Amino acid sequence: MINEKRILEKFLEFIQIDSPTKEELEFAKVLMKELEDLGFEVEMDNAGETVGSNSGNVIGRLKGTTDSEPILLTAHMDTVSPGRGIKPIIKDGIIYSDGTTILGGDDKAGIAAILEAIKSIQENEIEHGNLEVVFTIFEEGGLYGVKGLDYDKIKSKNIFVLDSGGSPGEIIVKGPAQNKLDIEFIGKTAHAGVAPEMGISAISIASEAISNMNLLRIDEETTANIGIISGGEATNIVAESVKVEAEARSLQDDKLEKQTSHMVNAAETAAKKFGGSVNIEIDNIYKAFEVESDSEIVKKVEEACAKLGFETETKSTGGGSDTNIWNEHGFNAVNLGVGMQKPHTVEECIEIKDLENSARMVIELIKLYA
Repeated sequence: MINEKRILEKFLEFIQIDSPTKEELEFAKVLMKELEDLGFEVEMDNAGETVGSNSGNVIGRLKGTTDSEPILLTAHMDTVSPGRGIKPIIKDGIIYSDGTTILGGDDKAGIAAILEAIKSIQENEIEHGNLEVVFTIFEEGGLYGVKGLDYDKIKSKNIFVLDSGGSPGEIIVKGPAQNKLDIEFIGKTAHAGVAPEMGISAISIASEAISNMNLLRIDEETTANIGIISGGEATNIVAESVKVEAEARSLQDDKLEKQTSHMVNAAETAAKKFGGSVNIEIDNIYKAFEVESDSEIVKKVEEACAKLGFETETKSTGGGSDTNIWNEHGFNAVNLGVGMQKPHTVEECIEIKDLENSARMVIELIKLYA
């Protein structure tokens, strides 16, 4: 039913349109035209003005051929770095970049699947209910696009996010909460050659703190990481300030609080030991979510996949996605596998068959809700 040649061509077209986080406008304009050509009422919101992107979220509405409950299909437009000048290569049915950039399947595979599914149902005159589509900005690095969405504009209660690895049939029903920690260690400046004993090295404080933190995989539900360290001025100056950007995630709120407190305590203890000080800002980037495996929305995905002969599996993930925010706002949202592999790396790839099957899965979901 889908046009296999078309979805491949569109995906290759989309990934070659640069859309790094906060620079999604060129791609957004292309997608607005795609939706308008399909008969959607289309608008761009003003979320970009508040989060620093040159684009807003793209929102589309298509009147159904039946008056059944609406559903919403969504994916994000932005990509991580290095994501400029992507040159796709196809080998043995798999799409890669040339190895110097990411591929951009995260999440342009989801976008391509959504658009191909809608084109196919129209061409084949398949009945469908009212459809809503949201293509978000600034998903990478904080889910800020979906956070800035005006939810009064959304009529659907069931949200299908096409933004997970794994083949079509993977259903993400549980995702973690994340705390971001911005830590500034403050010492005392001094000449490193003439009177180093007069100084307090912020680098030494930071090193002590980090060495005493439990990091990376804490347990099966909890992770933590130091992502960025910056500070110091020159080798002959005892560093007065060092800034550390870190995160902690967990599927359980109490575990997240415990890990966050542990990292804060390590920082404060180190500062006290060296006679320095520390400033810590903690920001809850998103809350955890859990959708019951026997809920209606999960059963619908399982039914759609069964019609196609796809195996299904409900899973938890350690990654955040727009799914977290949709659920936080009271919607029923699941994240669906679209086949992306090794996202956020220059080894990212996707099998053409997974791209095609993602579109087929979306068609079956639309049919079920009609």
